[in-house]
Amino acid sequence: MISINNLTVAFGGFTLLNDINFHINDNDKIGLVGKNGAGKSTLLKIILGLNSPTEGKIVRPSGLKIGYLPQQMEHAKDKNVIDETLTAFSELFELQKRVEDISLQLAERTDYQSREYGNLIVSLNECNDRLAMLESEPAESQAERVLSGLGFKKEDFTRPTSTFSQGWNMRIELAKILLKKPDMLLLDEPTNHLDIESIEWFEDYLKNFSGAIVLISHDRKFLDNITNRTVEIMLGKIYDYKVPYSTYKVLRKERIEQQRAAYENQQRMIDKTEEFIERFRYKATKSNQVQSRIKQLEKLERIEVDLEDNAAMTVKFPPAPRSGQVVFKAVDTAIGYGSKVIADGINMTIERGEKIAFVGRNGEGKTTMMRVITRELFPLEGEAALGYNVDLGYYAQNQEDILDKSDTVFGTLDKIAVGDIRTRLRDILAAFLFKGEDIDKKVAVLSGGERARLAMAKLMLRPHNLLALDEPTNHMDLLSKDILKQALLRYDGTLIIVSHDRDFLDGLVNKVYEFKDGKVKEHLGGISDFLERKRLANLSELERKNVVPEPEHKAKPLQKNNYREQKEQEREVKRRKARIERCENEISQLEDKLKVVEEKLAAKADSHGLGEMLNEYNELKNTLDKKMDEWIKLTSEK
Repeated sequence: MISINNLTVAFGGFTLLNDINFHINDNDKIGLVGKNGAGKSTLLKIILGLNSPTEGKIVRPSGLKIGYLPQQMEHAKDKNVIDETLTAFSELFELQKRVEDISLQLAERTDYQSREYGNLIVSLNECNDRLAMLESEPAESQAERVLSGLGFKKEDFTRPTSTFSQGWNMRIELAKILLKKPDMLLLDEPTNHLDIESIEWFEDYLKNFSGAIVLISHDRKFLDNITNRTVEIMLGKIYDYKVPYSTYKVLRKERIEQQRAAYENQQRMIDKTEEFIERFRYKATKSNQVQSRIKQLEKLERIEVDLEDNAAMTVKFPPAPRSGQVVFKAVDTAIGYGSKVIADGINMTIERGEKIAFVGRNGEGKTTMMRVITRELFPLEGEAALGYNVDLGYYAQNQEDILDKSDTVFGTLDKIAVGDIRTRLRDILAAFLFKGEDIDKKVAVLSGGERARLAMAKLMLRPHNLLALDEPTNHMDLLSKDILKQALLRYDGTLIIVSHDRDFLDGLVNKVYEFKDGKVKEHLGGISDFLERKRLANLSELERKNVVPEPEHKAKPLQKNNYREQKEQEREVKRRKARIERCENEISQLEDKLKVVEEKLAAKADSHGLGEMLNEYNELKNTLDKKMDEWIKLTSEK
């Protein structure tokens, strides 16, 4: 489909991409990975044609329709949600208008034998053929279905886009891209503004998408669920693996280890050969052997070990001063803006040392609750207050609006630093990968990931015993996310975090507050426990849908001719219930086996037996999928 040939991108004496080559095929689902600043977003723009390479070329077939979602973009402010979304169907509406115009001309003309009349007939047929392809479903229905999948409620459809945040406007742009039905999708961090439910809907959509996808994401599970190929950009080069992200990590480690082992073996051989040459160089009896070894070294193809970019954040939060046992408490609290109540009846107690996650659909009140905790907002009803001696550090989601774009990286910290910490600002910035001339960069030119790191660096300037982090991993690369997660695990204060990143939350938090339908519910345990319980609750709910409700009035006695039929129905219900129970037990056993194999794969240090383990994993996964299909069929029967 697309061929990238000898591509080089350089600027200011720095080479970002160096002579790279690879092809994107029709059905490829590619995860483009690498550190922030490695050139991932730049490569997407070059593929699209927005940027031009310094050298090399991109070969694209003519007529290829590409849907591109950048990290940041301008949004329309003069329409409501549904009208702005329907602009995706501009081609459809133009065709409909064209058909009307041609039909009107044909009705008025009488020169049936003329060439012009014949051309109009041909144009009408072509337009109708194209319309038949585009009008599989009414435009309004398609738009409403996609908007609902991305988290919009029906009452949101007529709201002006100007009343929505940047994140929600990004969802509208994503909906427009999907509705245009492109041949290929280029997606740069598409999940940054999606909640868990919307991500799951989007995953299902992408799994069924028939074209090629090139995807930049820092959500490991999202990559694993969507991609079948991983292309890594590191130090200007690319490394292409025909596997999803988690398997790529295993294979990449093996490749580097094998490369190093081969390099070390070759170096030992070279050392011995050179030692032989030096030892017998001037002995006539050994001259032939010496010359043979010299030629051998000259012809030897030297093994090189691929350079690795090992630069990483070194985050360590200052020790937390001791707070009171209750860090935050809300009693019968209602939150919202003005007269609009988002959630009410909230009772929440967060104690010292707890690590809490706020989860739920966007718009359900998670960020609003964070703003109540940080005293940016006051509750509409009830009480909400921080506890004794609580020192709060807050990472806001909208860093785009909070950071001063006209300031420099160093100036951003220098403005708020006090005391001895001012002498350590360069060290702190270096820990967050701002080194040398980077500290003099304007905030306006920083990438999303760099701004996230700078905002996190601000939290290091003083010790806090409560960290409130609202979507801290948006724009962070996978390595930075892992390092931040480890730092938060070591942090000895209290943590409240809003995040839709399942992998980041897993193992980090020990309590979950779910924001849903205007209420807040407490769930003890981590995010895995929460998601597992939610899935089981959904299964039970599906089962309940199959239960026939009790009649309002006493049932009439069964007629004799209905008795056998009724008994057979009862037996069939029991049999189906038994099959459902057996199926659920088998699903549970398969999931346990899958978990064991996944742990073995994650712990595997060499390639011995890797193929067999991957085959076993795939077989178990396929069997599990079939069992889930069987369960859905059983629970859907009347």
